[in-house]
Amino acid sequence: MENEIINLLLQKSCTKQAVYRNTQAVFADFQKILKKKAERLTKEVTAKDNCVEIAYSSKGKFEAQIKFSGDTLLFNMHSNVFDFPSTHAIHKTKYVKQDKLRSFCGVIHIYNFLSDSLKYNRMNDEGLLIGRVFINKDSHFLVEGEKQLGFLFNDFVKQEINKDQIDKIIDSAMIYSLNFDLQTPNINDINVVSVHQIIEMSALQKTRTAKRLGYKFSFEK
Repeated sequence: MENEIINLLLQKSCTKQAVYRNTQAVFADFQKILKKKAERLTKEVTAKDNCVEIAYSSKGKFEAQIKFSGDTLLFNMHSNVFDFPSTHAIHKTKYVKQDKLRSFCGVIHIYNFLSDSLKYNRMNDEGLLIGRVFINKDSHFLVEGEKQLGFLFNDFVKQEINKDQIDKIIDSAMIYSLNFDLQTPNINDINVVSVHQIIEMSALQKTRTAKRLGYKFSFEK
């Protein structure tokens, strides 16, 4: 029994630690590239229109944001390591069959929010999870997501994460967000409002605006 525990610790636990360290290094690259991209785009865009704001910010080693006009992309690294369901396509690949531990991945989530939702702390507003980046111990990666994010980066067997790939992932997420415009809700969904909601709306602008909230911020209780 103890030998089995030791073997599992040496295999799974050591692999998960390696995956975590790998994902952490990749996320640090995300942060650096996001910062440089914000600086570069600011020079290009504000030279023609200084009303368009582009800014990078970070709240620690697990979270980073890039704001570009009315949109904000928030990148969040999960602190845990995951395996895919047994029915997932990667388990059918020769690459994973040769080493089952290759399916363990760290995850970086990409959320799209309205910039005003964060600026005015409109806690009822919703954001949208537009992509998930999975990275394994060999630095192979896969992106599940919306539109181009879902089909440009889906070759887990051959793809290895690097700074060029990270840059392309960020660009694809920004293009998707810029093309995903805010739409007015159906009037029948908002035609009843309470006095309490009106008071809150005036004080804190808490009318819900649609970009789906997927998690709580690190500073929220």
